[in-house]
Amino acid sequence: MNTRNLIIPVIISSMLFSCNENKEKEQQSLAEVSKQELITALSEREQLLILVKEISTGLEQIKQLENIMTVSAEHPEKNVSQQAQILADISSLKERIQQRKEKLQELESKLQDSTINNKELQETVKALQIQIDSQIEEIESLKQQLVAANEHIGALNNEVDSLNTTVTTVTGERNAAQEASVKLENELNTCYYIIATKSELKSYNIIETGFLRKTKLTKSDFDKGDFVISDKRILNTLPLNASKIKILTNHPETSYELIEENGLKTIKITNPEQFWNQTNYLVVEKN
Repeated sequence: MNTRNLIIPVIISSMLFSCNENKEKEQQSLAEVSKQELITALSEREQLLILVKEISTGLEQIKQLENIMTVSAEHPEKNVSQQAQILADISSLKERIQQRKEKLQELESKLQDSTINNKELQETVKALQIQIDSQIEEIESLKQQLVAANEHIGALNNEVDSLNTTVTTVTGERNAAQEASVKLENELNTCYYIIATKSELKSYNIIETGFLRKTKLTKSDFDKGDFVISDKRILNTLPLNASKIKILTNHPETSYELIEENGLKTIKITNPEQFWNQTNYLVVEKN
């Protein structure tokens, strides 16, 4: 980049120096050339100066593209739209540089027949040709860098999409596992209770009784539709609304207390884990 930036000023300085150095020679040779040759030579020199300015402008345009690509690489979220514009700018600049190269080749052909400052101008043309070839190579390099960057970004996007899919799948599996865990925990903490008279319990087919027969539970797995559903974790006290009660299901006496208030009893569960250890059902007969 440093060598490239120095070429144009050196060319211009060389041309100006050459012009001054050969001014006297030109004045002597002007007498020997026709007016048309002079006009042609001056026109060719003017074209060359215009090309020098255009090539210098091309250098600045390449610098701008390099800066834009650097900023674009630092902000990948803007790549999609910005890189398309950069690619268009690269193609446009490459086309303009190619046009300058064709003009320079055309001018070089004309200089083959020129007699004024022929050697100096031809050397300048050769230096400009080297500069233009360098610009074309650099433009092509920028284009390849942009294509490579796009491919890399595309690969990264695919990886991100894959990771997002994986995260979504894992999140779904985790949520499903959590839901299953909550459901299982709720099922394990579900309990059932019923508070009824002997005749009601018999009608529900929960107990068996008869003349001179001891009342007993019919089975351990009752019809849940006859019971109130509750949660072991929150069922701490249960008003029985009766002065006389009998707990028919098996619950350790150390796991609960019977509290009486205003002649009515309430069961207070002091150790839920122990209380529900043998059965999830609570059957209370009231009189």
